[in-house]
Amino acid sequence: MTNASAAAPAVASIPKNDKRITNGWAMYDWANSVYPLVITSSIFPIYWSGIVSDITKQDGNSPVDFLGFQVPGSSLLTYAISAAFLLIAIISPFLTALADFSGRKKLFLQIFCYLGATSCAALYFFEPSTLTLSTFVFVAATVGFSGSIVFYNSYLPIISTEDQYDRLSARGFSMGYVGSVILLVLCLILIMGPEALGFAVPFTKGQATRFAFLLTGVWWAGFAQIPFARLPADTGRPTDAPTNESGWLLNGFQELGKVWDELKHLPMLKRFLLAYFTYNMGVQTVMYVATIFGKDELHLPDAALIITILLLQIVAILGAYLFARLSEAIGNTRALSWSVVIWALICVAGYFVQADWTFYALASVIGLTMGGIQSLSRSTYSKIIPENTPNTAAYFSFFDVTEKLSIVIGTATWGIIGQWFGSMRYSILALIVFFILGLLFLLTLRGKKLREEHAHETVSSPPPSAPHGGTPLSVS
Repeated sequence: MTNASAAAPAVASIPKNDKRITNGWAMYDWANSVYPLVITSSIFPIYWSGIVSDITKQDGNSPVDFLGFQVPGSSLLTYAISAAFLLIAIISPFLTALADFSGRKKLFLQIFCYLGATSCAALYFFEPSTLTLSTFVFVAATVGFSGSIVFYNSYLPIISTEDQYDRLSARGFSMGYVGSVILLVLCLILIMGPEALGFAVPFTKGQATRFAFLLTGVWWAGFAQIPFARLPADTGRPTDAPTNESGWLLNGFQELGKVWDELKHLPMLKRFLLAYFTYNMGVQTVMYVATIFGKDELHLPDAALIITILLLQIVAILGAYLFARLSEAIGNTRALSWSVVIWALICVAGYFVQADWTFYALASVIGLTMGGIQSLSRSTYSKIIPENTPNTAAYFSFFDVTEKLSIVIGTATWGIIGQWFGSMRYSILALIVFFILGLLFLLTLRGKKLREEHAHETVSSPPPSAPHGGTPLSVS
């Protein structure tokens, strides 16, 4: 196949393991992790449920009118999440191919960051009368968040050596957990007691909650300036890159096609993507619907839910580092397999959980494994893609599409089953199937070398050796 190495010199010129760059890269986790915590996991779902209750004068799972359809409130939220991730799954491969071809990874990272942060801030105007419009704003914010992650993740194999992937990935997630917890605490102070921040006229609880959405967008865009300043500058399209009269779009498609051809000769990479696709359906769905489950199924008070989310984030910091060390001891796929087994057991326990100490115990276990499985999945994929490839964004677009499609299917399955049976407990049982399938696919990777070396392989980069001249690392 055609060698796709035109941009390789630009990639090779970036220093590896430079502390200023890697610390700056990890700061984007600090910046954007406030969105999944404040918006998707804690305050926004509670506020959403309250809006639905205000509209229907019943609970947060009561049907509301959306574009002429009567949809249960909790299901509408999961459908909105599904729609957002379906959209980004469709467009991200083309955008990342263009980013690789044009040499403008940082530009695309900035575009999606500002789209997400601005839309997040716009949720300040979310009231019962704006439910439909605010649903679309929420979708735009989610697209901005998930789109920026594609380009952010694609920097990992560019700025660090393979032996540092696990620890750098864990550092990023841990910084994200710390930063998001700090902002969540500030938001809680704002909501529970605005006078503590010096406001002469206290906000109503609803106004303070909506101000928290605005603060989240400002935090995200503000702290993102640190990685924007430290990450390598966009190089622009290489002067020796092939061109044609059709411009960027066609060339972007061609770059994406090259990566697709390379994937055909990387069976291990395809196996991992299949495993990730299945187990991630369960992981992401639990993370997105846990608060709604606690609010509408267990009828927990808002304060208890927020405390639970804080507990989950703090434990996740420890989990990210523990699983990084575990992977060093027993290999990536073994560590991932153990985490998937734990997630399957979480689903079994979730079906029986009640609004007492069992809920908090289960949340602690979720937090411990949440950080580990997310961090290890990203670093494992970074180890499997061809070394020194110039198409890191395009490779990570396949990773991102896999993640987003799994979220679409997982959240849609949750919403449909919950709507059909009238209880979210049955939705939890369906997630067990995803984890079992993911575990089976992970087991096909056991004992395999980290990067494949086939005589017939024609990918753009040569077979790598292990760090420090040893034998190739193993993910088993």
